[in-house]
Amino acid sequence: MSLLPDADAFRRLVDGSRAGTAARLARSALAAAAAPYAAVVAARNRAYDRGFLPTRRPPVPVVSVGNLTLGGTGKTPLVAWVARRCLAAGRRPAILSRGYGAARGTTSDEAAELALVVPGVRHVADRDRAAAATAAVAAGAEALVLDDGFQHRRLARDLDIVAIDATDPFGCGRIFPRGLLREPLAGLRRAGAIVLTRADLVAADRCREIEAALAAACGDRAPRVCARAAHAPRRLRSAAGVDAPLDALRGRRVAAFCGIGNPAAFRSAVVRLGADVVEFRAFADHHAFSPADVAALARAVAATRADVIVTTLKDLVKVRRERLGDVPLVALEIAIEFLAGEDDLAQAVDRAIGASGGDRGSAA
Repeated sequence: MSLLPDADAFRRLVDGSRAGTAARLARSALAAAAAPYAAVVAARNRAYDRGFLPTRRPPVPVVSVGNLTLGGTGKTPLVAWVARRCLAAGRRPAILSRGYGAARGTTSDEAAELALVVPGVRHVADRDRAAAATAAVAAGAEALVLDDGFQHRRLARDLDIVAIDATDPFGCGRIFPRGLLREPLAGLRRAGAIVLTRADLVAADRCREIEAALAAACGDRAPRVCARAAHAPRRLRSAAGVDAPLDALRGRRVAAFCGIGNPAAFRSAVVRLGADVVEFRAFADHHAFSPADVAALARAVAATRADVIVTTLKDLVKVRRERLGDVPLVALEIAIEFLAGEDDLAQAVDRAIGASGGDRGSAA
């Protein structure tokens, strides 16, 4: 089966684990391309910091959830947590996203996934987040949750939460495309809170080392809140909405596939549930599954004699099938589970969404 370049392949190239002359030449070319990219990022941030580029302030509070690196840091469960926090505080939230993987007028994969985990919360997808904010407020939103918004500085926000993956916190230590960093670590000076995700997969001493390095990069402007969280499997879910317990995978022959930013983390989660993973396919992040992709997956799975196929919720909402061939298809639903700092983060969100008032101005 022909696959698009996946996140793992790119990671192996930029972290140096892919050897050979071709890989070395590719890394040199990527390093050359990274220099102008870094210059543009720095100039853009300075322009916003100094007010040369304007921001738009919605008339309701805005909480952004973002990251510093490319790939899956686990933002979606954190976005869902923030939305639920808004609901618990009596605020009607709307989630704003760029709409990756969606043509105009269609639903993005993030929106479809979040509709399942936070039902009833409006999701507005638009490359122009300021326009999305205006539309959401007009529809009655009382708080806005900006998905993947840390670098989207045109829309003002009351709190920036940044997710940092504890298993790969520094994006190979280099700016994209030579590494996975969208901007230098010092960009965290703009953040109000950091959530160290997948913190259960590294030792406590390593978590402390990461936190110290992040604080050092920010100097006296380090984020006030630093929480730790795990991505906890909650249940298995079919396209028809039928749930099954996690132990249904234990000892079973499982084929798995995904099109997310961190496919290795997904595979590891399936293995930790006791599954015998007999086939694993990684597609590019936000991959749009064609009928040919689905047919090829079904053929590959049939050859493995797998008992069940597991994917992510993000991918299930795009495939929308109960079975591939004769094999049942289910999604592994993941939720955020805090290990430390949840109360501090909750208080930060509460302060942010409680800041609304008549003096906020309008979304000009």
